[in-house]
Amino acid sequence: QVQLVESGGGLVQAGGSLRLSCAASGRTFSSYATGWFRQAPGKEREFVAAITRYGGSTAYADSVKGRFTISKDNASNTVNLHMTRLNPEETAVYYCAARYGSTLYSGPEKYQYWGQGTQVTVSS
Repeated sequence: QVQLVESGGGLVQAGGSLRLSCAASGRTFSSYATGWFRQAPGKEREFVAAITRYGGSTAYADSVKGRFTISKDNASNTVNLHMTRLNPEETAVYYCAARYGSTLYSGPEKYQYWGQGTQVTVSS
């Protein structure tokens, strides 16, 4: 069992940056690949980024490539998402998720553990 708690959300102007953090507790975090997803009102949950259990490989949604960076620190049991050049369409609740193993997946159904989410609001 892994417990995930996100933080770092808030209000930012278009073009600005935010850094989200996900703190994990429970089983050995280095055994889990981790992803970030987001869900806007009335929309399905969508993949944002993922990282393998030791941080050696990453994957990003096309819409965030070059602007978002995911990183993992197993020593502190955290996963971060640094977001830059945000736009209003990226207003959503951002979720951290973990799955046992190292394979990267973009489908939310592949992840067993989820945080409660953190709100990101980008004003125009």
